[in-house]
Amino acid sequence: MSENEEQRITRRELLKKAGAGAAAVGVAGATAPYSFAGPLKYKGRWLSGNLSLITWVHFVPSYDAWLDPWAKAWGEANNVQVTIDHINNTLLDTRAAAEVAAQSGHDLFFNLHPMAGYYDQVIDHAPIIQEVAKTHGAYLPIAKASTYSTKLKKYFAVSDSYVPDPVVWRYDLWTGVGYEPNTWDNVLKAAPKLKAVGHPIGIGQSQELDSTMAGYAMLMCFGSFLQTANNRPWLDTKNTVACVKYMSKLFQTGEDPAIFSWNPASNNNYLYAGTASLILNAISATRTPENLNLPFSKDLWIWPIPAGPHGRLGLEHLMGCWSIWKFAQNKDNAQKFLIDLLKAGRDATIQSQLYNFPTFAKTMPFSQIRKVAAADSHPPKGKYTILTTIAEKYTHNIGYPGTMNPAMDEVFSTWLIPSMFAQVSQGKMSAEDSVAQTKAQVNTIYQKWISRGVV
Repeated sequence: MSENEEQRITRRELLKKAGAGAAAVGVAGATAPYSFAGPLKYKGRWLSGNLSLITWVHFVPSYDAWLDPWAKAWGEANNVQVTIDHINNTLLDTRAAAEVAAQSGHDLFFNLHPMAGYYDQVIDHAPIIQEVAKTHGAYLPIAKASTYSTKLKKYFAVSDSYVPDPVVWRYDLWTGVGYEPNTWDNVLKAAPKLKAVGHPIGIGQSQELDSTMAGYAMLMCFGSFLQTANNRPWLDTKNTVACVKYMSKLFQTGEDPAIFSWNPASNNNYLYAGTASLILNAISATRTPENLNLPFSKDLWIWPIPAGPHGRLGLEHLMGCWSIWKFAQNKDNAQKFLIDLLKAGRDATIQSQLYNFPTFAKTMPFSQIRKVAAADSHPPKGKYTILTTIAEKYTHNIGYPGTMNPAMDEVFSTWLIPSMFAQVSQGKMSAEDSVAQTKAQVNTIYQKWISRGVV
């Protein structure tokens, strides 16, 4: 695959994109990477050699404008030549598959969801987590549930951050039709009124990350879960059918057919264009309108996911996960870099403008994040304080109430859930038939991995 095909972005282009965000690096007082203590095995000596890593083009440009200079300074302090490649988020999965197939690639690989299916292609990351925990507190439950195989007793990745997933809505439009999106029932009632005034609901039903996360969360609000706490397939037919019927009605009364072909940036762009009245997305969806001074940015509010018949249950929007391949050429450098990057989690959270939440308890506790959020001056002032509530009370891992595992990874990565919704919304299947088909597919995937002894 060529660099053009990977949509590789140079550091210069990233900094150009960052604009004002790049200037924020100095304002926030980012700590130099060489001030962080690495594992004891490196005490008193320099590393040497190379380190290559691949990551995404962050949706908040100021984060990349911080990360790249940080990595360069780390390399200079540790006598390591560090190379960072940034590619479009939609290319990460195919790139990971290509590196595994070739048994060659980057030392450190970042993805936006846990790659549990590659459990046998990566090192056990437990020593990294243990080292960081000594100074930065316990690895959070959501991070462990996302990166630890309970069956294999192995950490197949390390999460440096997770991203709360609020509902982002236009306060002016919603109050104009007399509703607030605090329940899914109210969303359905408001949908036709909002569409009638030219502002449809923007929840995707496409084979992409945002549609998948929204669909999983909605299922949980209706009492439907893909697996049990013991990681066995569990797609309750009655509750799942009810949720699928709800989603179909929501599309028919309050959405646009474009949602069936969306990519991860589509709902954001739908909002930025001034069209969408509501989306489920991380706060990049509010930060960009603020940075662009869009006229409606002051009317963008964030709330927890609407409550359904089973309550208010949400997922993380993204789970930032780093993996070190078994075939990596520079494993020591990768481990040291990752330890120091995790210890820089407070700076990373600030530089991401509170998009990234750190995964170690003492890195930047919720009380500190709440203070930073409360000080944010964008109107309505204090709107970001709700993020900590969303993170603490309503944010769960993919596979909840169980943990991430190879079977759950395959179900997630093959887009079964958004397809289940879309087939009904498009009139191709009944809700009962679509759910029955999906349930059979999920069961087949689980039985395959269970028979291999890894789930």
